[in-house]
Amino acid sequence: MRLVKCLSTMALAIALPIASMTEAIAEETGALTLELNSLQDVGSACRLTFLAKNTSGSEIDKAVFETVIFDRTGSVVSLKLFDFRTLPSGRPRVRQFDLSGMACQDVGQALINGTSTCLVNGVESDLCQNALTLKSRIDVELLG
Repeated sequence: MRLVKCLSTMALAIALPIASMTEAIAEETGALTLELNSLQDVGSACRLTFLAKNTSGSEIDKAVFETVIFDRTGSVVSLKLFDFRTLPSGRPRVRQFDLSGMACQDVGQALINGTSTCLVNGVESDLCQNALTLKSRIDVELLG
């Protein structure tokens, strides 16, 4: 009986990490992931750096997102179109956007309010909206 219990415990210990890895791989495939990677003060602007990963299996010819910036008190301070340009499938891309007249310490949150343009094979597509996953690597939350 002890042997059966020991073997069951060992099987569970092996299965859990494998299940977690499978889940992580599933999250990364079939998605368009935008990660707010860093903020940097550049002159009188705050530069937002995004890492975009397109694992959807489709080349995105053009992706433009309506982006809202909130200050630390929650007030809307900016509504802009961020043009991520082409996002090839399976190849990460870094894109930067400057918020003129704003210090990075004042940025509270960023909201991807919606997709303005998403061209796949030269035709408007809902891929950018339906496959979108958002992450933030920093203390500024990326919402969507």
